[in-house]
Amino acid sequence: MRRRIFTIIAMILIAAFVLTACKTTPEPTPEPEAPVQPEAPVEPEAPVEPETPESIWTGVEPAKEIVFWHNHSGDREAVLNKIVDDFNATNEYGITVRAEVAGKYAEIYTKMMTVLNTPDVPDIVVGYQNQVAMYQLADAIFDMNTIIDDPVYGLTEEDKADYMEAFFAQDVYSLYDNQRLGIAPNRSMEVLYYNLSWLKEMGYEAPPATPEEFKEMACKAVEQPFSKGTGDADPIGMAMRYDASNMASWVFAFGGDIYNTETNQFTFDSPEAIEAMTFLQSLAAEKCVRIVDGYDDQVQFGAGKSLFTGASSSGLGIYYPQAIEAGVGEMEWNVAPIPNTGTIKQNIYGASVSIPKSTPERELAAWIFLKYYTSPDVQVYWAKETQYFPVRKSVADQMTDFFETYPPYKTAWELIEYGAFEPAVPGYDPIRTEMNNAMASIIEDPTSDVAAIMTALNETANAILAEQLEQLQQ
Repeated sequence: MRRRIFTIIAMILIAAFVLTACKTTPEPTPEPEAPVQPEAPVEPEAPVEPETPESIWTGVEPAKEIVFWHNHSGDREAVLNKIVDDFNATNEYGITVRAEVAGKYAEIYTKMMTVLNTPDVPDIVVGYQNQVAMYQLADAIFDMNTIIDDPVYGLTEEDKADYMEAFFAQDVYSLYDNQRLGIAPNRSMEVLYYNLSWLKEMGYEAPPATPEEFKEMACKAVEQPFSKGTGDADPIGMAMRYDASNMASWVFAFGGDIYNTETNQFTFDSPEAIEAMTFLQSLAAEKCVRIVDGYDDQVQFGAGKSLFTGASSSGLGIYYPQAIEAGVGEMEWNVAPIPNTGTIKQNIYGASVSIPKSTPERELAAWIFLKYYTSPDVQVYWAKETQYFPVRKSVADQMTDFFETYPPYKTAWELIEYGAFEPAVPGYDPIRTEMNNAMASIIEDPTSDVAAIMTALNETANAILAEQLEQLQQ
């Protein structure tokens, strides 16, 4: 009995122990979180105004009177004078430009060489790139890079993008650390003028595209004169002048060049140059071309005596129409690329306008006028009245009526994309004289050694260039 009681008590204790161990311990009640305080509103920062670059010309007062030496005469002088008068009457700075005819390019060059870096220098001067390169041997030309990007007086990015890229780049001189020594107000191109009425009489419907076609037509014209031809001259395939740009144009047409910009050396002895001059020699040997002086090429073309001429596009609207009117009176005519061996490559040229170094006041006034002179509206007027090519792309949109009135001008304009340039190096003026002499030797003597003449020309040209560059290094 007693053992039974102990057993029952033990079972009760064990059960109590088990129940105690299985009881879940209550979790502590979490502390309430502190309320989140809202962040103070952040005041927006005031917009930062971009800093306007300061003009380095601040404090410079443009000169009130400046002089512009140019070469234009006759109708073109009148057109330029109107541009100058309009500027003088409207510019906000009270600048008066006095335009002076200083002679032809060579005469202006001679005058400039006597006044460089003196108070007598003009404020603006017209000149070819090689002439300006000579002036800069004396460090005498204002670098337009110092003003072209100026925030007050410079060109906007839109303006710069509106210039024909090739024209705009032509006045940046790698020989002078890429200084901009001028700006183009216009350009011209060597083109082939052709008498379409005469070609049709001979059975052709279009101008020649290749040298072979050119030779065939030119020589045929000698045997089949134009029915409306007038005057005493004999019929000829092409009346041509000894002209350096003419030589360069034919070398371009044969796929070559006369100067290597990488080596800074002339290349008159290249296969293409020799081939081009050999072609002209063959035309002369077969009496299909005639050498003329002055502007007799225009006269003979207008008289219906020369089937072709190779000349500047600047004669499109004035000189050639006048020659035709004074000659045959009326005929179908147009212009075309110089006949080429497979790739159109047109010789584009023209003088630029530069600012000789003087005083900041005079240089600033000169730049302000040049900026006006090359502005789109002025360019439209200048191009229409002179038949020069404008230098602004946007001008074409304002000249559609003019293109319709003068189809030859439109034809030439569409060739601009094929442009090539003669070298803008010091010494090119005397080198051009040597080029003329070489052409004379080749054409006047059909038995002359073209390769030998062109090699000698190349040696002479590079010797002249080297002599000029020595001055630059001193």
